[in-house]
Amino acid sequence: MLASMFGGSCGRGGVVDYSAVPDPKEDLSVAPDAGPQTLVLAGGCFWCVEGVFEQIPGVLDVVSGYAGDTEASARYELVSNGQTNHAEAVRITYDPSRITFGRLLKVFFSIAHDPTTLNRQGPDIGRQYRSAVFYADPEQKRLAEAYIRQLEEARVFDSPIVTTLEPLNGFYPAEDYHQDFVRNHPRHGYVMQQALPKVAKAKKVAEQLAPASRPAG
Repeated sequence: MLASMFGGSCGRGGVVDYSAVPDPKEDLSVAPDAGPQTLVLAGGCFWCVEGVFEQIPGVLDVVSGYAGDTEASARYELVSNGQTNHAEAVRITYDPSRITFGRLLKVFFSIAHDPTTLNRQGPDIGRQYRSAVFYADPEQKRLAEAYIRQLEEARVFDSPIVTTLEPLNGFYPAEDYHQDFVRNHPRHGYVMQQALPKVAKAKKVAEQLAPASRPAG
């Protein structure tokens, strides 16, 4: 796949097994009638991150897009060339009665990408491929900080986590041809090499992720 035409390399997947990553000690508490919730994450090429989260029970929708800069600059030809502060990101809409904020973070850190590579996933280099949690409110920020601290204290990774926590000032869906790319093009050479190994990992742990109990609080 040519990076000039499509999203960059996703990397080969998390550097640890899902089972080696602890569950969050704290999780987001939501009202029983709160309805669907959203979370915006960036971890390299959005094709791969989207493909992973589409396998997770309780996830209702995943949209590839851009976060970190303005709507006017949310265009692939600008983002992919490092001409903006956007990251390739995904917006995850989920049912909090089936999967929790914290468990989604666990998938993010263990399967969706390598959180220890600075501004890079695999051979792709640039801030557009950075690892980031775009928090929508102070509670999302606090819980993400707490989980990163928990992972560091548990020494889950050999290298420090470099994931940034950034305020979500806007999410802008990517061009139509980027949406559901893994699902729509499973035999694409790039998808087979880069995305499908991560998708396979997500499928293997799907049964462990549902049903997720609602966090106490």
